[in-house]
Amino acid sequence: MKILNTQQIRKADQYTIENEPIASIDLMERASKAFFDAIKPRLKKQDTIRVFCGMGNNGGDGLAVSRMLVLSGYQVHTYKIVHSDNASSDFQTNEKRLLKLKRARYQEVHAKEDFPEIKPADIVIDAIFGSGLSRPLEGFPAEVVKHLNASESIRIAVDLPSGLFAEDNTGNISENIFKAHFTYTFQLPKLSFMFPENAVYLGQWQVLNIGLSEEFIAQEETPWHFMLDVDLKPHYRYRNKFDHKGTFGHGLLIAGSYGKSGAALLSARAALQMGPGLVTTHIPGANYTIQQLGLPEGMVSVDEDNHHFTGIKDIDPYNAIGTGPGLGKEPQTQNALKLLIQNTTRPMVLDADALNILAENPTWLSFLPAGSILTPHVGELERLAGKSSSGWERLESAREKAFRFKCYVVLKGAHTAVVCPV
Repeated sequence: MKILNTQQIRKADQYTIENEPIASIDLMERASKAFFDAIKPRLKKQDTIRVFCGMGNNGGDGLAVSRMLVLSGYQVHTYKIVHSDNASSDFQTNEKRLLKLKRARYQEVHAKEDFPEIKPADIVIDAIFGSGLSRPLEGFPAEVVKHLNASESIRIAVDLPSGLFAEDNTGNISENIFKAHFTYTFQLPKLSFMFPENAVYLGQWQVLNIGLSEEFIAQEETPWHFMLDVDLKPHYRYRNKFDHKGTFGHGLLIAGSYGKSGAALLSARAALQMGPGLVTTHIPGANYTIQQLGLPEGMVSVDEDNHHFTGIKDIDPYNAIGTGPGLGKEPQTQNALKLLIQNTTRPMVLDADALNILAENPTWLSFLPAGSILTPHVGELERLAGKSSSGWERLESAREKAFRFKCYVVLKGAHTAVVCPV
């Protein structure tokens, strides 16, 4: 699934309008209906629902949702946040449609004195600002968001929490961003959804298909994709009837040190689960017994040192090499890793202490075989690339490293980012 930026999503809307064809107000209606259908299972007829609408198209979505809720018999209060002298044409159309309903409760909010009381049992729907926002919220709109965040009610965002940017939130004002418990976004996820610091604003998020042009989405180029099962399955390598352990390669894992035998054992188990025909783990002598007892289906190569990795004589039998878990950073281990990097032409997977050693010896990164894979968590990436103030900056750091050293960077997290060298 592609992740498009704000400008591309806007173009996708326009392309759909022109080529489906469908009127802009009808596309808004379709999006609002998808949102209404998604939140309906969370609502009870006795709930008091308070919908806060800006004056752009996100607010237009909110007005349409309010109308659908009223027509379905819910107790709805709708608030127009007057932050501008102008409203979008689709907002105005939906405002007129809502005001035709006798049961509609509609109030304009011009100042703090107009803020309604929000009870803990109420449901708050945020439709103030969407992806069209270009600068941090300040002034009156920021006060509205703070008022909503101060409530103890369930808070739901339409497409994007107000104040949150769809991509880069470096420099945004955190206290002026709506904090949703649930976010229902349209058609495709936003890049900012992938960054851990934004979880407090998004809550649980879900993508709603609103029928934007699949043709347009398919032809748009983007460096970002959100991988689903359907994207990965075509790349599975299935076993054939006459395949055997020699068919799927031989992996070498260099891991563990004295007191860290578990790292080697757990990593070897994981390596075998990934599908190689054979896995040999190179470990210090002190870890030999636990490795053989814990993973009898794996093979073992024993280092000359009893406590640490100091070198391996022959790497020719192996198709791929992984190293780092529990390795330690002893001087002899660092020297051995340097020689390993310089002497192999096979792609390597480097994790944990292997990354920490590279962080202390950054010139060695230039000797990595092309196509190697670095698998840092956030702390390890910052040791390699320096501090980042946001998930966006961290992703950019990973992209720079991948491009510069022709390697893959797997930035681990709740949404693991796999960054390719091109």
